[in-house]
Amino acid sequence: MNIAKNLGGFDRLARLVFGGALIALALTGVIGAWGWLGAILVGTAFINFCPIYRLIGIKTCSDC
Repeated sequence: MNIAKNLGGFDRLARLVFGGALIALALTGVIGAWGWLGAILVGTAFINFCPIYRLIGIKTCSDC
C-alpha cells in the first residue's frame, strides 16, 4: 500500500502536542477515556499521513 505523505511540519507538530496533551490528561484522569483519541493524532503525525486529509484532498506539506 502506497501512503503518500500529506502533513506539513506545523501540522505534524500541532498533532503531536495536542494528541500528547489529550493522552496525558486521560492518564491523569482529568478527562475521560475519549482523551485516548489523542493516540490517533500522535499516530498520524508519526506516519506523516492523515486519511481524512486524503479523502477531502488536503495537503499541508510543501514538498509532497
